[in-house]
Amino acid sequence: MNRLKNDNLWASILLTLLAGLCVAWLGGWLVHDGWWPIRAGILAVSLLLAGGAALLLEHSRQQEDRVAQRHFEALWKLDTQGMYTDLSSAGLPPLSPANPWFDLADRVRDTIMRLYRRIEALENLQASLEVRCRRAAAHAERMTRILDGLADPILAVDDFGDVVLANRSAQELLQIDVQNAETKALAGLVSCRKLVQLLASTRQRKTPGHRTDELEIADAEGRTRWYRATAVHLAAEDEDGRHEGAVAVLRDIGDQKALQKRNAEFVSSVSHEIKTPLAAVKAYVELLADGDAEDQQTREEFLGVINSQADRLQRLIDNMLDLARIEAGVVQVSKRPRSLNELLEEALRIVRPAAETKQIELASELSPLYLGVLADRDMLLQAAINLLSNAVKYTPAGGRVTLRSRLDDDRVRFEVQDTGVGLSEDDCQRVFEKFYRVKKDREMAAGTGLGLPLAKHIVEDVHGGRLTVESVLGQGSTFIVTLPGAGRMRGEGPGIAH
Repeated sequence: MNRLKNDNLWASILLTLLAGLCVAWLGGWLVHDGWWPIRAGILAVSLLLAGGAALLLEHSRQQEDRVAQRHFEALWKLDTQGMYTDLSSAGLPPLSPANPWFDLADRVRDTIMRLYRRIEALENLQASLEVRCRRAAAHAERMTRILDGLADPILAVDDFGDVVLANRSAQELLQIDVQNAETKALAGLVSCRKLVQLLASTRQRKTPGHRTDELEIADAEGRTRWYRATAVHLAAEDEDGRHEGAVAVLRDIGDQKALQKRNAEFVSSVSHEIKTPLAAVKAYVELLADGDAEDQQTREEFLGVINSQADRLQRLIDNMLDLARIEAGVVQVSKRPRSLNELLEEALRIVRPAAETKQIELASELSPLYLGVLADRDMLLQAAINLLSNAVKYTPAGGRVTLRSRLDDDRVRFEVQDTGVGLSEDDCQRVFEKFYRVKKDREMAAGTGLGLPLAKHIVEDVHGGRLTVESVLGQGSTFIVTLPGAGRMRGEGPGIAH
């Protein structure tokens, strides 16, 4: 529209010039030829009018261009808020509808507005995405910390068999560094073939479910550890298609394996210990049944052997029941303040005949002080008898077994020291295990291997004390019992019983 107005103005100038030429030509036709100055004057006036109109037009155009330039410059500097306000209040120089730049400025402003709106939408979307990304990153970091804090190793692979997740426990156990590894392939990272096969077979399954297997893995220190691995098939779909993988969780079952081994050894030891006296009983019963004992003395000898083996079975069963009751916490305990020295003197009287039979000196070095303990009399007496009997069994004839007691700060302590065969360092670590007997000393004395474990349970589990051993191979052993003290401490002189 403005362009048309501008074109019409130029047309008017041209028409004015043509009209002046026409008037000059007609004036020359109406007058005589001597009137040519008049024609020239008319032509000059027409040219002046046309030139003036042209100058006026150019001035007007330049003025409009300057206004438009200021308008566009101000338009470029407007911010988003200014675009939504009234242009005059935003400091934008107005353009009149007659300005040839009016339509263009209007279109430019509309275009800028659309761009501003798109930019605003994109900025809002960017802000939303940044918030979501921060939340996702925080969530991923939190999940990583949680997984790294788990003691159970966790390992995951994608549909290509590459490791995509390994928490700290898994990396330490398998001795891998997923982030800095040259290859992400599970087969190239993990040396445990059973784990690789478990994840591969689970990943290739088309149906959901899980598989389990027991793995034997050597840790960084070379120790063999047992794990139960549970692998689960994973499947997910996204815009790139369907993805399948697998994740495995490894649970340490070393304690279960050790318990199974101990139970198996326990059953084997019990069977062995029961089998020996039963075999003897059966053999002598068969001799009696076959009439091999023709005289009374032989029959009494056979019956004595049967009776001694039956007593051995009875002791074995009693010890096993006592251990089971103590471990299960169902044993009946009657604790009362008692004199430790009285219990130890009674244990000495019970064991002394066996020591005299082997020609072993049984010495007493009990404290002259009153040593009070809160104890179950029968159980603590049994523990002392077991320790003394064990010392007598493994001390050669002519040796010495010494029983001592003393006060140890707010606790009481007694020791059983012998000059026997002694124990190696490994034997000292295992001597309190059920049915454990030192191989080199098995022929030296018969036993069930339950006396020392029973004494340890009585001292530690029932009375809250501590039983330890110090030994030098070939020189003897010292078993030390420390118990919480009870009652008042008093000096013992003449007339005061221990």
